[in-house]
Amino acid sequence: MTTLAWYSAIGAALLAAGLVTMLLAADRFRRLVALNVAATGALVILLAVAGRGETPDPVLHALALTGIVITVAFTGFGVVLARRIDEADAADAARAADTEPTQGGDRS
Repeated sequence: MTTLAWYSAIGAALLAAGLVTMLLAADRFRRLVALNVAATGALVILLAVAGRGETPDPVLHALALTGIVITVAFTGFGVVLARRIDEADAADAARAADTEPTQGGDRS
């Protein structure tokens, strides 16, 4: 098995596992981690393709580096967004619990 085939297979496995988990998971944070795994798989495939010739392709390496920076930025944004959504859901649930009428309460 060549190096290109090995890294391509590992990248494809990471990409597939990340996408499947992202589609099936219910938790927002688990989906975010699965998206990072899928992005890592795509970057591994990109780097495998970059190193297929005699000399590595610097453009693909630059794209992979840019992809890493963008992944870190979107992960931070996604964590903050998921946390705020969870806090808003908890506040809505607390507000709904406060406004529900009591069951079997006193009736005059």
